[in-house]
Amino acid sequence: MTTDLTTALAKQRVLPVLREPDPAAAVARVGALLDAGCRVIELTTTIPDWPDALAACVRLAAGRALIGMGTVTTSAQANVAIDGGAAFLVSPYPSPAVRAAAADTPFVEGGFTPGEIAAAARFGPAKVFPAHVGGPAFIRSLLAVLPDARLIPTGGIAADQVADYLKAGALAVGVGSGLPVDPAELAAVFG
Repeated sequence: MTTDLTTALAKQRVLPVLREPDPAAAVARVGALLDAGCRVIELTTTIPDWPDALAACVRLAAGRALIGMGTVTTSAQANVAIDGGAAFLVSPYPSPAVRAAAADTPFVEGGFTPGEIAAAARFGPAKVFPAHVGGPAFIRSLLAVLPDARLIPTGGIAADQVADYLKAGALAVGVGSGLPVDPAELAAVFG
């Protein structure tokens, strides 16, 4: 299952990270992303009533996209997300409890230090957070000592900075508040 996620991320190259004010806004944003050709989307537990947002977005994207749950930091959140249909889980930092709860659900574990990233990368793609602190040069430095790591830098990255992170060797780049809202701009990112 991690292979499916990794393949989809390698093809899409941008992972939208959605922190919306309510479930309705999340559903609207996912609809716009689907229309733009996006096939992998991360919602976050910071969305109020996130289990409702997840359920609605999973229904909307059925057969069209992988909907994952991010900012998952506890086993309880992981279990709710998995039961709600999340195709993958993401944490912002090392979380052994989430890894254990994830079981067969792909889990993108976050970290920042080389040790944290190395530990996470043993299991699949690793989230580098907050990536803007080190920028693309930090990604290049991590890959110099972890050449087989599949990295997803996330945090403080705008859509116009994605290419720099990809050139540095990132598998894909997580973009949250920097994600365009305009349909034409979204289509350019995912088209």
